[in-house]
Amino acid sequence: MEIALPYFEKQLLKKNMNFEKNAVLETHLQKVGAEHVLVQGHPAGLFVLFFTEMWERFSYYGMRALLVNFLVSTIAQQGWGWTNSEAMKLYGLYTGMVFLTPLFGGIIADRLTGYKKSIMVGAIIMTLGHISMALEGLNKSFFLAGLVLIVLGNGLFKPNISSMVGKLYPDKGGKKDSGYTIFYMGINGGAFLGMMLCGYIGEKIGWHYGFGLAGIFMFLGMLQFYFAQPIFGKIGNTPERQEETEEITAGQEENPKHIVRDRLLVIAIFMLSSIVFHLAFEQAGGSMTIFAKNYTQRVLSGEVAILFKWFDAALTVLPIVVITGVLFVLAKKIIRKYPMIIIFSSISFVIIWSLCLWKVYREYYGMNSEVTVSWFPMLNSFFIITLATSFSKIWEKVWNPSGPIKFAMGLSLVGVGFAALSIGSSEIPTGAKTASVSMIWLVLAYFFHTVGELCIGPVGLSYVSKLSPKKFLGLLFGFWFCANAIANFIGGFIGSYIDKITESHSMSYFFAVFTVIPMIAAVFLILGNKKIKKMMHGID
Repeated sequence: MEIALPYFEKQLLKKNMNFEKNAVLETHLQKVGAEHVLVQGHPAGLFVLFFTEMWERFSYYGMRALLVNFLVSTIAQQGWGWTNSEAMKLYGLYTGMVFLTPLFGGIIADRLTGYKKSIMVGAIIMTLGHISMALEGLNKSFFLAGLVLIVLGNGLFKPNISSMVGKLYPDKGGKKDSGYTIFYMGINGGAFLGMMLCGYIGEKIGWHYGFGLAGIFMFLGMLQFYFAQPIFGKIGNTPERQEETEEITAGQEENPKHIVRDRLLVIAIFMLSSIVFHLAFEQAGGSMTIFAKNYTQRVLSGEVAILFKWFDAALTVLPIVVITGVLFVLAKKIIRKYPMIIIFSSISFVIIWSLCLWKVYREYYGMNSEVTVSWFPMLNSFFIITLATSFSKIWEKVWNPSGPIKFAMGLSLVGVGFAALSIGSSEIPTGAKTASVSMIWLVLAYFFHTVGELCIGPVGLSYVSKLSPKKFLGLLFGFWFCANAIANFIGGFIGSYIDKITESHSMSYFFAVFTVIPMIAAVFLILGNKKIKKMMHGID
């Protein structure tokens, strides 16, 4: 008993702490007029945003998985026959603009429309963009017009849905980091399904079918959010209708100027770190796609092909089981009060399950055992789905290091991932246009990149929400995504030199560049940890 008693006391203390955190959260939700029913200790509204963002990310990443592959595929393969350099430049420009326009979307929402209207308008514009891309077979102009519409719609959508997640939580209470990690699981659930299904259908059936499928789920996500708006209460209303909400948060705004300045400097430091991380990480849709297409052994035979089919079937089904479970838990809590949310989410899942089971059946009984190029970036989202809840619990209950240390961990891990690619490609001759490197190196790279992303992606969103002056929250989320834009511009520019660097040096040298740069940035964050923590003035 002498040994057992401290254990039970510790468990009781944890339960009391969780009860207090939930009570603080419920009080906050009641004050802002939001639905205060909790699902697994978090607001029901979080999971509505989870699914809304999931379908938007389905559409974005589903299309992105096809973009470079479509552009570099030959005319005979119904692609455009572009060079690697040309495709990478358009990829960098497009993804950069996707992350730049949220800066303006945040300003529009903060000053004019509010978050809810901005999200709705953005979703409509993106739906039109995907429809336009699906018509690329009629005229190339439809494809380019679709890219422009997606960029514009994303600018209104992305910063404001992230802002709404932050508004669901009080800044103190320990729940916000965990909430953003769960939200991040939704982002990557959509990315996983989009890359898997749009990528598969685009490569195996036809490019325009893949682009069109992305638009269907963007439309369904928009409908779900439309019927879910009452669940958020005053959160996200137009600025002139948020007087009560601002009164609630007014006390949080009354900080001395030097505290506000220091916290904004911390956001700037995290933004610079995010730029370094993402210029490497976003090679997934560019140079890593080219590596998968031209330098990776993707044609399987014999027992290896059979094993892969079983593994791919499990990889297809298990994440959907997890996400379906999230929908089931949410439905039990809110279906009576908000039935339309669950109805449209259920329609989406019926379609998803049908497509996934069709894919598994088609691949298992198919004669050809070639791994699609889009299969590899899908691993990033698979690892996120399977690891996100564990990281959420670690940050909340086990170990919660400071923001700078989390960012340093993320930068180090993305460097380790590229080190794996550098080692794996070391036998490729200088100037080689094709090779047959083992798939394991890409799998390892995506694993380390994913763990690194979990240390930076959701954590960065959370710190922007906690450190920002509330009246400029949408704007600062816009700046945060602007950092990603800069990273994509730089990463796309560097990636466009993949052919020149491999001709003059080697593929291994190319990936080594992305190993060294993040590692150096990680060292600077570790050295500055104490100073940065002090500048945060009590925000942890």
